[in-house]
Amino acid sequence: MVDWLVSAGCDAIHTLDLPHGNRTSDDELTSLADREDRALITKDADFVDSHMLQGRPGKLLLVSTGNISNAGLELLLKPLIPLIIEEFKAHSFLELGRTDLIVRG
Repeated sequence: MVDWLVSAGCDAIHTLDLPHGNRTSDDELTSLADREDRALITKDADFVDSHMLQGRPGKLLLVSTGNISNAGLELLLKPLIPLIIEEFKAHSFLELGRTDLIVRG
């Protein structure tokens, strides 16, 4: 997904590129996203709770497609990247489902 975002002109990083990789804590990820004004993209509903209760991370994209192949996710996500970027200008919480992008907050 990072490659797709970078190809679309986004400044994206993967947890594997962080010093602690996939062992980076949720709090560290949230702090990094907020400090660098990044949207946090996740399938983990714990970030939804944090966003709703504490406003952290400031920008959240929840991927709620369930089990989906990488190819299927690419077909779904890539055409929506410009819309996602635009929606994050006015909204802080988006959800990507199997059929559409939903503005949550």
